[in-house]
Amino acid sequence: MSVVHLQSVEILNANAAFADPYIFKITSECISELAEDIEWKLIYVGSAEDEKYDQELDNCLVGPVPVGVNSFEFEAAAPSPSKIPAEDLLGVTVILLTGSYKDQEFIRVGYYVNNEYESQELKENPPEKVDLTKVRREVLVSKPRVTRFNIKWDTDTATAADASSTAPGGAAVNGNAASLVGEEASLTAPPATGAEASAAADKVTYREEEEEDEPAAGGAKEAATSSFRPVSVA
Repeated sequence: MSVVHLQSVEILNANAAFADPYIFKITSECISELAEDIEWKLIYVGSAEDEKYDQELDNCLVGPVPVGVNSFEFEAAAPSPSKIPAEDLLGVTVILLTGSYKDQEFIRVGYYVNNEYESQELKENPPEKVDLTKVRREVLVSKPRVTRFNIKWDTDTATAADASSTAPGGAAVNGNAASLVGEEASLTAPPATGAEASAAADKVTYREEEEEDEPAAGGAKEAATSSFRPVSVA
């Protein structure tokens, strides 16, 4: 049983300039004391073709984490354009928000991000070299992909969690946008935030990467949900 349950994730600047930082408000519930801090990371997928272009935009340690509901803001810098292939600067990609305990990832939330020129003129007649000062990014917040992983928590913590008779309520992403109760949310068909963003996102295909089963806190093995990465853009 998980000791930390994600309650909500809110992106405070989902629509912003390409160079603006990403700002998240993360709320979670901890149902038992933890011996160590929780690490949060934000990863930008620079290319659908090769994960070597992934960029860790920032990370932070949160702790000590008290029992109960906790909330904090996490700010991460924009990706470095020089580390992104020129052909992937515009269009749809993915950001991954991850939570880990003792170097074990237990939660991952993925969002589509659409990067495009803000003016119709530049969209129709883009310059040969991408002018990022005129590019805006839009995080498609209404239908994230949520993946949970079974990990080894602290022994005492696991015992307390298993003994708890009250299961936490559901989680939401951006308020009521997506329930995270019971199973991962689907990101196979991105939400429409405009005809152009939707059409671009539809070109992204995905492959499933099966994660190795990790022993659950009580010792029994449970299958972890699958992760995802964009693998090609038509």
